[in-house]
Amino acid sequence: MITTDNPRQLIIWTIAMAALAVALVSVMFIARDALILIYISMLIAIGFSPVVRAIEHQQRIPIGTKRLPRWFAILVVYLAIVGVLVSIAVLIIPPLVDQAEELWRQLPSQFNRAQTYLLKWGLIARRVTLEEAVQSVPAGQSRAAATSAVGTVATAIGTVAKFVFAFITIVILAFYLLIEGPTLFAGFARLFPHSRRADVTHAGYEISSKVSAWMIGQLILAGAIGASSAIGLYLLGVPYFYVLALVSAVGELIPVVGPILSAIPAAAAALAVSPRTALWVLIFFFVQQQAENHLLVPKIMQRQVGVSPVIVISALLIGGSLLGVVGAVLAIPTAAILQVVFQAALNEREP
Repeated sequence: MITTDNPRQLIIWTIAMAALAVALVSVMFIARDALILIYISMLIAIGFSPVVRAIEHQQRIPIGTKRLPRWFAILVVYLAIVGVLVSIAVLIIPPLVDQAEELWRQLPSQFNRAQTYLLKWGLIARRVTLEEAVQSVPAGQSRAAATSAVGTVATAIGTVAKFVFAFITIVILAFYLLIEGPTLFAGFARLFPHSRRADVTHAGYEISSKVSAWMIGQLILAGAIGASSAIGLYLLGVPYFYVLALVSAVGELIPVVGPILSAIPAAAAALAVSPRTALWVLIFFFVQQQAENHLLVPKIMQRQVGVSPVIVISALLIGGSLLGVVGAVLAIPTAAILQVVFQAALNEREP
């Protein structure tokens, strides 16, 4: 037993604990990518657990009187999600392909229209064709561009492969966490004194409710952005406005870069109408993004998750600074979990 009566023993114990802490931090830093995947899987499992419980606790099923098995309830949730994603893909991909083909066909006329503006302002001396513009690039620059393009394609393929692997890992791990969640949580609760286990269980259910509310809040935000995008693009006369609005709604689920990426196809579609329309579309998305960041997200998350706007904005800033897009995605549910933990700790210290 370590006592303050033996300074040498106390120093050795302190050094050992410091070395252990450094080792743990080092291991966590090295395995940070894997830990992030595990944490995302845990959040998904926590968020979907109320839905799984609701399906699982149905009293009867059509083929008998047994209660639905937990794995079947999870499978129902997964199939519902896959059905929604497939429906969205069916709605988005064909019109986007048609729009891209139409934009490619109109590229020469758009190129000439852009040159008209440049000639009007004296920025170029004469008109050139697309072939002349391509041929005017020096050979050295062409080779460099080709090399850069190959490297970019290779990097993109590697990124996509990494994303697919991470997605599959998260889906599978979340599935097993949902199945074994009650057992794992019961084992975690046993780490606490018997008198505190009820409080731990209550905090666990509260965390589950908040994470589920965060997911619902994300869907509300996506719906609001999709509806406002549909109205704005329709009023601006942009073709395929309903598809582009659906892209905006999906992009809203990805903080920081999602809304920016969803504005690109809308601007491209508007460019097929006129450069002025494309400019107005970019202005619309900029205003929409500012309103979303400073009004919609704080208020909706405060109402759904119970986290104040100050904490929401601060969490987004800190999460984005630490882990980029992933940190921004995880910021609000993490803040909600920490709020529950801190509140439980404060309640325990109160007489």
